[in-house]
Amino acid sequence: MSLYPLPPHRERWLLWTLAGIQFTHILDFMIMMPLGPAFVRAFGISTQQFGFLVSAYTFSAGLSGLLAASFVDRFDRRRVVLGAYAVFALATLACAFAPGYASLLAARCLAGMFGGILGAMVFTVIGDAIPFERRGRATGIVMASFSISTIAGVPLGLWISQIAGWHGPFVFIAVLCAGFWWIGWRALPSLASHVAGDDRRAPSPMRTVLRDANHWRAWCFVALMMLSGFTVIPFITLYYTANVGIAESAIPLVYLFGGACTFFTSRWFGRLADRHGKQRVYRWIAIGSLVPLFSTTHLPAAPLWIALVNSTLFFVLVSGRMVPGMAMVTSAANPRLRGTFMSINSAIQSASSGIASLIAGIIITTNPTGQLERYGWVGFIAMSATVCAMWLAGRVNPTDAQATSAEVATRTP
Repeated sequence: MSLYPLPPHRERWLLWTLAGIQFTHILDFMIMMPLGPAFVRAFGISTQQFGFLVSAYTFSAGLSGLLAASFVDRFDRRRVVLGAYAVFALATLACAFAPGYASLLAARCLAGMFGGILGAMVFTVIGDAIPFERRGRATGIVMASFSISTIAGVPLGLWISQIAGWHGPFVFIAVLCAGFWWIGWRALPSLASHVAGDDRRAPSPMRTVLRDANHWRAWCFVALMMLSGFTVIPFITLYYTANVGIAESAIPLVYLFGGACTFFTSRWFGRLADRHGKQRVYRWIAIGSLVPLFSTTHLPAAPLWIALVNSTLFFVLVSGRMVPGMAMVTSAANPRLRGTFMSINSAIQSASSGIASLIAGIIITTNPTGQLERYGWVGFIAMSATVCAMWLAGRVNPTDAQATSAEVATRTP
């Protein structure tokens, strides 16, 4: 069910505006991972400290999601999105001027807090404004921002870092945020009809949201998806340079090839999810993702072309399963409480990502030659979480009144 039906041209503008906001939000998080070697050199930190630098962002995003759950459904979605985005841009700019590890960590926490709200609100708006039967396609369009960030954003950010140091990419992202904020201010419609006359003074809907067993199944499903990805993802660059033997200057190619492919496959996966059922398509992709999860964490020294084939497959399948997965999760909420549900979901998603990075950072060690050890253990954890998520996917039910017959037919009894 769509609370705010829009004409087709307004719907397209809305989706591309959300994709732009999501692009900078994702890029801000992703740029940390390929910059890992630069941070290790600049601050003299260990892999565990770098893992904490990544996880601190996600833990802060999780905390802000819980806090936001108590109020987001009482305000116009437009005001929440633009307000959070403005503070997020300032926090990203603060990262650029951080003089040391501790100050950078604090700035990343602040960026994570408002990034967490943004992540929840982008999918809340999709759930409110886009009908169920087109929600897979809409999710694919917005999540194509991940591909654009890897095709253009991450390689360009790395190129800027080679010229201006690790500070440069954060300035670049902050400037992009300013531009997309202006576009959002012009393009985002008011989305406030879900706020009835006395709803602003009503008790928090969090208790109602927390009582729904289907919501809990959706949140557990999200946690497993995050665990199965973010135990592996933060350390790919470090593993590729230290163990596989890929030159640091070639790392942008990893993101360029992977992003170029996912730009097309993410939208294709979204259309497949609408046509064949989101649950079924999720399971197809998740089964396929077991292959790159294993190969990435066990890859020996190899030529660049083999590493690129492996990393591209990883990008396509591990990120691709998020398209039908998030469409399922967005549709699991009571439509009028979707802001609260998605804020809690964002908190769980962020906390799970942070826990995953932290677990991986504890497990992985560095030997005297600088190579990472026990990365394979992390791969087996990710594969186990994937299998559990595939089982739980059958227990997450869409609540939208207009759920398609294809979706109903693929639900697990």
